[in-house]
Amino acid sequence: MIDTSAFQGKKAAYFTLGCKLNFSETSTFGKMLQNLGVVTAQKGEQADICLINTCSVTEVADKKCRQAIHRLVRENPGAFVVVTGCYAQLEADEVAKIDGVSLVLGSNEKANLVQFLSEEWGKEESGKRNENTPAFVSRQKTKDIKSFAPSCSRGNRTRYFLKVQDGCDYFCTYCTIPYARGFSRNPTIASLVAQAEEAAAEGGKEIVLTGVNIGDFGKTTGEKFIDLVKALDKVEGISRYRISSLEPDLATDELIEYCAQSRAFMPHFHIPLQSGSNTVLKLMHRHYDRELFADKIHKIKELMPDAFIGVDVMVGCRGETPECFEETYEFLDGLDVTQLHVFPYSERPGTSALSIPYVVSEKDKKLRVKRLLELSDKKTQAFYERHIGEEAEVLFEKATRGRAMHGFTKNYIRVELSAKDADPALDNQLVKVKLGELTRDKESLKGII
Repeated sequence: MIDTSAFQGKKAAYFTLGCKLNFSETSTFGKMLQNLGVVTAQKGEQADICLINTCSVTEVADKKCRQAIHRLVRENPGAFVVVTGCYAQLEADEVAKIDGVSLVLGSNEKANLVQFLSEEWGKEESGKRNENTPAFVSRQKTKDIKSFAPSCSRGNRTRYFLKVQDGCDYFCTYCTIPYARGFSRNPTIASLVAQAEEAAAEGGKEIVLTGVNIGDFGKTTGEKFIDLVKALDKVEGISRYRISSLEPDLATDELIEYCAQSRAFMPHFHIPLQSGSNTVLKLMHRHYDRELFADKIHKIKELMPDAFIGVDVMVGCRGETPECFEETYEFLDGLDVTQLHVFPYSERPGTSALSIPYVVSEKDKKLRVKRLLELSDKKTQAFYERHIGEEAEVLFEKATRGRAMHGFTKNYIRVELSAKDADPALDNQLVKVKLGELTRDKESLKGII
């Protein structure tokens, strides 16, 4: 039994690194603490509890995690500091050595974060625990990571993020995520529908489906991702769903065809490519070739010509010769995709990619990233410009400090309102606007009400 009196009026600070799944989980952790009486520390206030949800997808991510932990410890002296997420799972001992860290939770333990926090914080408050020694250090192997922490939350956003799956069975040669999150697993369709219904009851209008490899949904329950999509499409009150990331080999024709005619699934896809060279895809142990990827893009565009398609691309991985990179560039240049999420390859300890002999220099990685980002800008701007002058329905979000009020169309065009049209009452409202010209930064279209 958790003693909630110890939490009443305490202040918590949250910091999240990495993917949408992490943001969704952090938001859920915040809701759990809020139910115990904990309030979120405002800017300039010192927190009693600090929670850092970490990422470990690259070496840069690891460095940012360490910096974030040090900063929160420094800014909140005496706070109870909890570190969880992928970096905490993979490098638990390293995290435990950081001065000021109170609790280290791995992928199994974070599902019971409140229980651990209650027990260990209580010990610290009563002087029964050495506050210089982290209370728990996770050391599970991949096969032992089995818990699933449900998450359907929006935090300070308009959109809800629904965690439908966790873990991955793919073991690509460059990736440590299966070691950090375990094998693929999922809750039941019925439980996810119930969470979507709860979001609708709270006034939610849009839900983003998140996970590590969401197309692999069903490993635990024997269900299928397409069946989840069909069930969620029937939830009254939810006007929009978005699929955050879908492996190309799991983007079945049945799924694409259903989304094209569904009530609420938007013409918006994010599909990781990683490389447009079949040679590199084989070295990565990806589950498709570039021909299959192109076929999926063509299928989407055939049925949904205005669909926004985002693509993940990794550059400079081991084995990516100049010729292989040019293959990737030319392949992407010829594809009708909207935006490229480009990131340089980072060596990860323990991955089989380290056995590949050809190494790309840091200088060449930066040049390749620059070229693909320029290609991405060209494609995104061309996509936006095709829609200038059209009418579109936009779900607006509360403006963050110093930024214009904005929202997104069905096909994920970012729309900004002028200061005279911006109104806090438009938050979480679907509004028809005329799409005007590109904004100065060319990252949005101007919305005219």
